[in-house]
Amino acid sequence: MLGELEIKMYNLSQMRLTLTVFCICFSEMLVAQRKDSTFFFHSDLSITNNGFSIVAAFTLGAPAAFLDMRMGNKRMTFEPQFRFGLDGRPWSFIFIYRYKAIMKPKFQLTVGGHLPGINYITRTVDVNGIQEPLSVARRFLAFELFPTYKISNRASLSLYYLRGHGFQEHGPQISNFLSLQGSFSKIKLAGKTYLNFNPQVFYLKVDQADGYYANASTTLGIKGFPACISAIVNKAIQSSIAARDFDWSVSLVYTLDKHFVMKK
Repeated sequence: MLGELEIKMYNLSQMRLTLTVFCICFSEMLVAQRKDSTFFFHSDLSITNNGFSIVAAFTLGAPAAFLDMRMGNKRMTFEPQFRFGLDGRPWSFIFIYRYKAIMKPKFQLTVGGHLPGINYITRTVDVNGIQEPLSVARRFLAFELFPTYKISNRASLSLYYLRGHGFQEHGPQISNFLSLQGSFSKIKLAGKTYLNFNPQVFYLKVDQADGYYANASTTLGIKGFPACISAIVNKAIQSSIAARDFDWSVSLVYTLDKHFVMKK
């Protein structure tokens, strides 16, 4: 009993630490917003055959729709993500704030927070003697650190670290994610077609289970055309996490990208 209480107190202290770090970063973001008059809005609307997540506990495992948005200036961005099953049930809502603390020609350091992240699971409950499937929300808080080295205008190498904390007992409590990521964009193919390729290897620990994985996403598009096709593959190298050893998805993506200048 005492051990369970100690674990809960430790989890609470870790969540408070993450929230404190996020508040400091957010205050810096507000200062940056006042200094920059440029503003952009970017959104991707996607339909996929398989809604899976790198964190297996958050995987939908069914066709899904994504709405991923980014808005802000060159330093500060707000990046909400809304995901639904094609049956209309919510899957996950994530509200991400990011701030580029360091911006050099070859190097960037981004810090961010997920405040909050909400993942929905379906549970069958008895309602007046009738079994009904209901969506149950699980709330999370996360902190991320993202250094990037720019090799060229079309290639970069990054480290990405995320630490997440769950607010409820019926789900993951502490998650740690560390990845080495490559980004190769606008690789010219025939005519106006291009290819984006983003490979990564990562380590994931969810509570007491952990594993090593390889992952890659590929996007095929046409310059000047707002729609593209994207595919993701994910393979476990060695893992004790209860999940598929191999997973994949294909998505049709529609992009809207706008830039503005705020005049005083």
